[in-house]
Amino acid sequence: MNKTLILVVEDDRSVQNLMITTLKTHDYRYLTAMNGEEAILEASSHNPDIILLDLGLPDMDGIEVIRKIRTWSNVPIIVISARSEDMDKVDALDAGADDYLTKPFSVEELLARLRVTERRLAAGPGEQTSSSVFVNGKLRIEYSAGCAYLEDEELHLTPIEYKLLCLLSKNVGKVLTHT
Repeated sequence: MNKTLILVVEDDRSVQNLMITTLKTHDYRYLTAMNGEEAILEASSHNPDIILLDLGLPDMDGIEVIRKIRTWSNVPIIVISARSEDMDKVDALDAGADDYLTKPFSVEELLARLRVTERRLAAGPGEQTSSSVFVNGKLRIEYSAGCAYLEDEELHLTPIEYKLLCLLSKNVGKVLTHT
């Protein structure tokens, strides 16, 4: 049984149903979102392994969703969009998307791209650098281990508290808004 959790962000019910049926059939776990705000909330609340993202959302452009998610997460994002112009693809990839699939798409190609992304996730980061650990005074965060320490004593944080701590540590010296 496949344990990968996928967030499907699609406002077109028929396309969303196709993706959900495909994921169910291949034993993926999934969440759905119909707009950008819901996508950001689901991504931050449930920490999916992969995001399938439509660019044409009713409340905000998918590129903006990618940019917002990239401020605090490196979750793989596969864009699935009817936009087929090269500049649309370039903009999405430059904003932080990992892959781009143009509608209409085949189920087989979607599954292949999910498998590629899963292989990259299973391999883990290619190079472990000092940036995988954040140190500031008595605070130490080990991003790869998902642990935070204060004076060498592990902090017991909720998932949201840990995500906020990581977000703040990756943006030292910057002013951050609630969103």
